[in-house]
Amino acid sequence: MNISTETPSDYLAISQVNNLAFGRENESQLIAAIRLSDFYIPELSLIAEIDNNVVGHIIFSYIELAGEEKLQVLALAPIAVHPQFQKQGIGSALIQIGLTKAEARGESLVIVLGDPQFYTRFGFIPSTTYGIESPFPVPDEFFMVKPLQKYQTKYRGKVIYPPAFHQV
Repeated sequence: MNISTETPSDYLAISQVNNLAFGRENESQLIAAIRLSDFYIPELSLIAEIDNNVVGHIIFSYIELAGEEKLQVLALAPIAVHPQFQKQGIGSALIQIGLTKAEARGESLVIVLGDPQFYTRFGFIPSTTYGIESPFPVPDEFFMVKPLQKYQTKYRGKVIYPPAFHQV
């Protein structure tokens, strides 16, 4: 397996992987909208390939945290692995490499909405522990954060997703 930064030639395969993984087009449309926004970070949109075929994808993009001031933090969403390649560690590898790259960029915090049994393995904990609130009603254990080395206590408040996320 090879993990690398996406290129425009990967976009169709990324869309197909997301559509197959989620059984709908919402996530691939979200990715396309993120790419067209100011919240897109090209080096944090990664693909996993096996035999030169895209089998997984993850994207980290900017969202805002509104507290005493508005701050940019990262959202991990979506992540997808082709159904034939799930439960083989591909998603975990994409998350690990993505978090490492985010850390190297000097990012401060990553937010995810997902399965706590999966994401806690990577150091994610309920966002309420850090005074960060979801913009929509969701059980605390599913809305999680992972502070990175640059995290500071000023990162508190309510998450604001950009318009691209409103379709999902």
